[in-house]
Amino acid sequence: MTKDVGVGRLRRIAHRRAVGRRRRQGRRGSEANGPRARSTSDWFALVAVSLPGLAALAALLFTWMQVGQTSKELRIAEQGQITNRFNAAVTNLGSDSVDVRLGGIYALERIMQDSARDHPTVVSVLTAYVRRHARLPEVGAEKQQTTSPGVSPSTDIEAVMNVLAERPLDVDEVFGLDVSRTDLRGLRSGGGGSKFASVVFQEADLTGADLTGADLTGANLTDAIMRTSNLTDARLPGAFLSDADLSGANLNEAEMNSADLADARLTGAKLNGAQLIGAILNRAVLRSADLTGANLSAAGLNDADLVDANLIYANLVGADLAEADLTGADLTGANLTGAILTDARFTGATLKGVRGLPASLR
Repeated sequence: MTKDVGVGRLRRIAHRRAVGRRRRQGRRGSEANGPRARSTSDWFALVAVSLPGLAALAALLFTWMQVGQTSKELRIAEQGQITNRFNAAVTNLGSDSVDVRLGGIYALERIMQDSARDHPTVVSVLTAYVRRHARLPEVGAEKQQTTSPGVSPSTDIEAVMNVLAERPLDVDEVFGLDVSRTDLRGLRSGGGGSKFASVVFQEADLTGADLTGADLTGANLTDAIMRTSNLTDARLPGAFLSDADLSGANLNEAEMNSADLADARLTGAKLNGAQLIGAILNRAVLRSADLTGANLSAAGLNDADLVDANLIYANLVGADLAEADLTGADLTGANLTGAILTDARFTGATLKGVRGLPASLR
C-alpha cells in the first residue's frame, strides 16, 4: 500500500513537470514568433499605405512622358509649318505682281520674328533679293554708278530695306548683310534708328537717302555715293567710308569716332557738332564743309582739303593737320592744342581766338 502511494506521487510529480515544460516551451515559442509576426504585419500595412502614393507617382511619370512626347510633336509640327510658310513666301517673291511680292516679304519678316533659328536664312534671302532687283547697271566690264536725284527705290525694295532695318537683334549668331552695288537712291528706311550695323553698302548709291538716327556702326560704305543724304544723329563709329561721296550730306550731330573717311568727298557737307574723335580723314575733301563745334581731336587730317571750311569752335586737339590746306577756313575759337601743323596752309584763314596756335602762325 505504501509502495503504491509513493509510485502515484512520483507519477503526479512527473506529470506536473511535463506540463510545466510544455507551458514553458509554449511561452518561448510565442515570444520567438511574436516579433516576426509583428514585422510581417507592419510590412503589409506599409505596403497598403504606400500603394496610393506609388500609383500617383506612376501616373505623374506617365503624364510627364506624355507631355514630353506632345511637346516634341508640337515642335516638329511647328517647324513643318515654318518650312511651309518659308517656301510659300519665297515662291511669292518670284511673282510678277508687286502685291504678291510684298506679301512674301512681310511673310518672311514674320518668320524672322517667330523663329530665331531661321533669322540668318531670311536675311540672306532678302539681301539677295535687293542685290538682284536693285542692282546698279554695268556697262561691259566697267562698273557704273548712277547719281540722278529725285529717284526712290521701288515699293518692294523699300519694303525689304525697312524689314531689314527693323529686324530683331536678340540673336546670338553673327552674320553679315550684303547689299553692295545696289541702287538705293532716295531710300526712306524705317522711322529713324534703322539697324544697319555692319551692313555692307560697298559701292551702293544712297543719293538723297534718309538715314536719320540710323545705326551704321562698323558698316562698310566704301566707295558708296551718299550725296545730299540725311545722316543726322546717325551712329557711324568704326564705319568704313573711304572714297565715299558725301558731298552736301547732312551729318549734323553724327557719331563717327574712329571712322575711316580717307579720300572721302565731303564738299559742302554739314557736320555741326559731329563726333569725329580719332577718325581718319587723310586726303579727304572738306571744302566749304560746316564743322562748327565738331570734335576732331586726335583725328587724322593729313593732306586734307579744308579750303573755306567752317571750323568755328571745332576741337582739333592732337589732330594731324600736316600738309592740310586750310586756305580761307574759319577757325574762330577752335582748339589746336597739340595739333600737328607741319606744312599746313592757313592763307586767308580766320584765326581769331584760336587756342594752341604756334606764334609763327599768329
